[in-house]
Amino acid sequence: MTELPGTCPVVHGSHTSQGIAQQWWPKSLNLDILAQHDTKTNPLGADFDYREELKKLDVDALIADVKQLLVTSQSWWPADWGHYGGLMIRMAWHSAGTYRIADGRGGAGTGTLRFEPLNSWPDNANLDKARRLLWPIKKKYGNRISWADLMVLAGTLAYESMGLKTYGYSFGREDLWGPEKDTYWGSEDQWLAPSDERYENVDDPGTMENPLAAVQMGLIYVNPEGVNGKPDPLKTAAHVRETFARMAMNDEETVALTAGGHTVGRTHGNGRAENLGPVPAGADISEQGLGWNNHVSRGVGKDTVTSGIEGAWTTHPTQWDNGYFDLLFTYEWELRRSPAGAQQWEPIGIAEEDKPFDVEGTARQNPIMTDADMAMIKDPIYRKISERFHADPAYFSEVFARAWFKLTHRDMGPRTRYVGPLVPTEDLIWQDPVPAGRADYDVDEVAQRILASGLSFTDMVTTAWDSARTYRDSDKRGGANGARIRLAPQRTWHGNEPERLERVLTVYEALSAETGVSVADLIVLGGNLGIEDAARKAGVEVTVPFHPGRGDATQEWTDADSFAPLEPTHDAFRNYLQKDYTVGAEELMLDRASLMNLTAVELTCLIGGMRVLGTNFGGTAHGVFTDRVGALTNDFFVTLTDMAYVWEPAGFNAYNLRDRSTGQVRYTATRADLVFGSNSILRAYAEVYAQDDSREKLVHDFVAAWTKVINADRFDLVAG
Repeated sequence: MTELPGTCPVVHGSHTSQGIAQQWWPKSLNLDILAQHDTKTNPLGADFDYREELKKLDVDALIADVKQLLVTSQSWWPADWGHYGGLMIRMAWHSAGTYRIADGRGGAGTGTLRFEPLNSWPDNANLDKARRLLWPIKKKYGNRISWADLMVLAGTLAYESMGLKTYGYSFGREDLWGPEKDTYWGSEDQWLAPSDERYENVDDPGTMENPLAAVQMGLIYVNPEGVNGKPDPLKTAAHVRETFARMAMNDEETVALTAGGHTVGRTHGNGRAENLGPVPAGADISEQGLGWNNHVSRGVGKDTVTSGIEGAWTTHPTQWDNGYFDLLFTYEWELRRSPAGAQQWEPIGIAEEDKPFDVEGTARQNPIMTDADMAMIKDPIYRKISERFHADPAYFSEVFARAWFKLTHRDMGPRTRYVGPLVPTEDLIWQDPVPAGRADYDVDEVAQRILASGLSFTDMVTTAWDSARTYRDSDKRGGANGARIRLAPQRTWHGNEPERLERVLTVYEALSAETGVSVADLIVLGGNLGIEDAARKAGVEVTVPFHPGRGDATQEWTDADSFAPLEPTHDAFRNYLQKDYTVGAEELMLDRASLMNLTAVELTCLIGGMRVLGTNFGGTAHGVFTDRVGALTNDFFVTLTDMAYVWEPAGFNAYNLRDRSTGQVRYTATRADLVFGSNSILRAYAEVYAQDDSREKLVHDFVAAWTKVINADRFDLVAG
């Protein structure tokens, strides 16, 4: 075939198979969300173990090198006042600050600030320079330190070098090698689109679309010039409160982080923003991955333009002190414009000695405050906290150090995952601590006690699943360890069928009291016994792996409010949908599977297996395509792929399977069932399991996937 003139002979971008499918059929189900951790993208190989590599790291030497880098200015990107601390803190902050509690996504845990879209967000302007400054250190220490760890460490050491007594630091963040495919950043099609697009009512911050936390596309938190760029500190305060709450921060932590983040460093807006070149993703290949470059006028040092706001918040921006509150409370503030045209607050009648020097030390200039800073004294609650911090600098430093640690470690999961000599020994409630459980008991004897308890196998499997399904790989929260299903708020969640759950827990709690075995272990062991029985009924003998040692969490050490977002308002594995949502049940299914770190194959075999086990919410028959309920057969897939039947809609999220020859309705189903027959990729998997030679394969694959889910939060068993 002759190539058309001017055309490219290589397919790329949106013209790949998946891109074309989404372009031509936008409603088609995109399974890329389940390929988040494809090992093929990892250049270090499947056998690479970052936690083992960390054992080779000379931590003291690394710390010394980072601290030296902080005060070694480079001509291509000079350090403000000869200290890169402010830049490194902003990089660490913006890496961690994308975390949101609604789905646990975002955060610093995977180093994805290096990739789009975060790499080119307007709010992340010039952070590409911070990482490039760190490259010599990353190059020197290689695989012994991840980018994710190095970015947070650089920010933490920057605070330490400026005089803050930091709370601690943990290594252990393992890099991803591409953007997070499963993170929803918003539906806007332009950067910094008006906030109204992600709120039902922008005057009511609580109406922001879930799971989002930032007020506009491309921002980490709030607009520094005010809501939609209109200064109004009280209105901004309401948005700050909602945004930080969605990051699991209370009012005191919010004030501490705002003040502590602005105690050091500065903003940049001394120039013309229109002189800046494209963002990294849009820059010419000759820019070598850097963006926002100014090739028109001088664009470094005191002439840098980043946010457009110009100035430092404090008199001494390279030292940790109480200068932020000193200036905020000492002077009256008025709105002015920066050289780049941004709106900022500046003091009236400020003493010359209270003005900070510009970054090159040539002249003093006014300090500045953003609209969010003014909110710290205009909002009554924030002002009361600010007054306490102003009066007690030591208390402010302590609260900030803890809040910074929480900000930069929130998505790492429990303290048992922390690594290194700088890890604090204190348990913190937001780490969801679980005491160690017994492992020195006769598992077979306890199993017999469970089997004699009167619980049905369906009860055992369902309760184990409900306990484990809360696990989110995004921030390593939830899961079966700790048996928090027996505590508030989980014990009364609608999706856990509280009445049934209460009956089951009564039995397990009595057994725990008699045997000294944790309820968490009993729940998991019971579920495993149910799976083994179901396999046996299907003619396959199998042992489901069981690892004792789970503990039982206490109510006192359970942050009930922060667990609320883990509530399962939908669960395709049990065919549960709390209400009609704007997206289909199949889309919700993929999101849940992604959070549980399941592959498309694992999702498929788990759905098919759970259906024939009869574990549907409320005992419904949707998707239970078998006459042998309770046996772990491949009947779900056999029926789904059988052309002897025809499917027809039967109401909201409901379908009937009608026998072509008799016209009789044989089964019912939901979208979460039928998608395994309609989606071409999922159907390919379903056909494998429907084959006559896959009956045992289904059992073994199901057991493997089940074990993965049940043990997802057993970080003592698996690395990562």
